[in-house]
Amino acid sequence: MRGRLSQLARNTPAERERYVDLLRAFAIIAVVTGHWLITSIGHDADNRLVGHSALEDLVDARPGTWLFQVMPVFFLVGGYANAASLSSHRRRGDDAVAWLQDRSGRLMRPTTVLLVTLAVAGLVARLVGDEPSQVRMVTWYATIPLWFLSAYLFVVLLTPVMYPLHERFGLAVPAALLVLLLFGDIARVLGEKELGYGNFLFGWLAMHQVGFAWRTGDLPIRPRLGVPLLVAGLLALILLTVVGPYPTSMINVPGERLQNMSPPSLALLSLATAQLGLIMLLRNRAERWLRRLRPWTVVVGLNAVVLTLFLWHLTAVILLAGLLDAVNALPSPAVGSAAWWLFRIPWLIMLAALLAALVAIFGRIELRRERRPRIRPAWLPAGVADLLSRPLPRLLLTVVGFAAAVVGLFTNNTAPRTGSYLIGLPLAALIAYLAGAAVLRIQRSIPSAGRPRD
Repeated sequence: MRGRLSQLARNTPAERERYVDLLRAFAIIAVVTGHWLITSIGHDADNRLVGHSALEDLVDARPGTWLFQVMPVFFLVGGYANAASLSSHRRRGDDAVAWLQDRSGRLMRPTTVLLVTLAVAGLVARLVGDEPSQVRMVTWYATIPLWFLSAYLFVVLLTPVMYPLHERFGLAVPAALLVLLLFGDIARVLGEKELGYGNFLFGWLAMHQVGFAWRTGDLPIRPRLGVPLLVAGLLALILLTVVGPYPTSMINVPGERLQNMSPPSLALLSLATAQLGLIMLLRNRAERWLRRLRPWTVVVGLNAVVLTLFLWHLTAVILLAGLLDAVNALPSPAVGSAAWWLFRIPWLIMLAALLAALVAIFGRIELRRERRPRIRPAWLPAGVADLLSRPLPRLLLTVVGFAAAVVGLFTNNTAPRTGSYLIGLPLAALIAYLAGAAVLRIQRSIPSAGRPRD
């Protein structure tokens, strides 16, 4: 494995924007570390394990989320990568539907493994007599990362439409999305929460469009532009949170009148602006550092399993808490106490070791990225395959597959955290996701009409 990564690192094309890969790796480490830091595990009155966000108690620590809230960076580098990938498909003569089908494979294979594993574990837990509400709470917590994936899949689905808009209108597109987000925030401040739901799309899509601009050169990533962006973003963030109506936490905290992350708020986009400025300031130094083989190999390795790291990092919390509790070694100091902070050190070390083991087991699913030949499955009748290979059915089924997967993931995360579910997950949500993934998997195996088979 190490030799393969070194070979990949050495064979990196000279024109590759290595900084994008570094930012993606940094973002995943920041998200994982942030989630682990704020997770507090204890026991309830019935001596059952319960967890909650330490930010509920650590009010003074909430501005610290400005350092760990890097989801805007994910969408920024996602926009860059999707623009590069779509352009590459165009040069090869592939259409946007083929690009969507190929893109879905990398995102959905590791996700499907996680969901099926959790469903089997939930069913086993129910069969051995575990309390239904407890099983649901555990599986809900393990699937928290999927809210991000549902948003990202939707943004990917829109890429073949939004990228041509960028080619025509450039930075006017994210500017328009920012205006729409502002109207949504005004509605939320006035108490019309439903009118702000569009911000789930406008906020993440705006950062994704900025990634397009980076890729095409419409947004120069230069230090001289980074300084005003960093200063303006920080000033706006301070005004909006200290003077304005927004909470200081960039991660959702129960009980807040407004939330900054779900949906994205103007405060979060201000943080994203400051992050973009900092990215510009550090680019040249980072690029020089990444020309060295060792750090670049580490970045390549992290990017090879970046989705696996993200998907399984909260499952690692569940497993570690269960193991420590089973041997009566799980301390429960008061949140914010010196003992609680000191326990963060071994807590992070043990979680890192456990997550490394999970990546060693499940990471190979994500590593399997080779483009397979589009050859009709033997079980699929030739007439059906021919029908599915035509332009309109291909487009419709691809959109339906994405939509079903997004609805399944979103439904699971918005379903009640407690309840009686046979497998710990809403069955309808799991069926919707698996149906969408299956449709896209079949579509990836069928050559499009009018093009030779691979």
